[in-house]
Amino acid sequence: MPRYALKIEYHGAPFAGWQRQKGPATVQEAVETALARLEPGPFTIAAAGRTDAGVHALGQVAHCDMAGTWEPFRLSEALNYHLKPAPVAIVNCALVAEDWHARFSALERQYLFRILTRRAPATHQEGLVWQVKQGLDIDAMRAAAAHLLGKHDFTTFRSTICQAESPVKTLDRLEVTQVQTPQGTEVHFDVRARSFLHNQVRSFVGSLERVGSGSWTPGDMAEALAARDRAACGPVCPPQGLYLRHVTYPQDPFAG
Repeated sequence: MPRYALKIEYHGAPFAGWQRQKGPATVQEAVETALARLEPGPFTIAAAGRTDAGVHALGQVAHCDMAGTWEPFRLSEALNYHLKPAPVAIVNCALVAEDWHARFSALERQYLFRILTRRAPATHQEGLVWQVKQGLDIDAMRAAAAHLLGKHDFTTFRSTICQAESPVKTLDRLEVTQVQTPQGTEVHFDVRARSFLHNQVRSFVGSLERVGSGSWTPGDMAEALAARDRAACGPVCPPQGLYLRHVTYPQDPFAG
């Protein structure tokens, strides 16, 4: 059966996350339902990452197996037609090898988190950022983030319901930048690793916000990491500022 890689963009607000489940709507269900309009199902697709409820994606990647051979552009157009009006779009599609896997072939996941710092309520950015009313100390957050880079036991920043076999992960990048937009100042977090624990990025950002607001020092972040205790984590930030931005593979399936 031909296998296709799908690059997927979605607004996470209406969904209970990526993974199909009984009851609430999910992104996986929306895509599988669209696929079933094209060929007899049932379809079970695999994704590079299982985003939580309310989390967005700019570059989620999934793969599906089709009974017939489709021209990739035609497949993406047909899926987008049947995905309407859900806020989900197939932005690219490619034919890949039968053993290519969206999750297991991936080398790195890249996440973006956006904080909007202004007192006035968000209007155009509502649901797309985490809004905090006070300014944040960028230098302090950068100093705190440096403690998290590399290979560590991240138990402190791991959800209690995380199903990963080990809390040990290697964090390749955690860059904090300040961006001026027409709507106000945003703080962006560029977070990259081969894989993540459940709620790890939101736990990082929630703790870093404590540093930026002056409630914690950069040294407090180091102590929280060393504690290997979930109780030492700062507040877990809300999901609406988080985006799965990009997934890296040995060879980009969408190149060319």
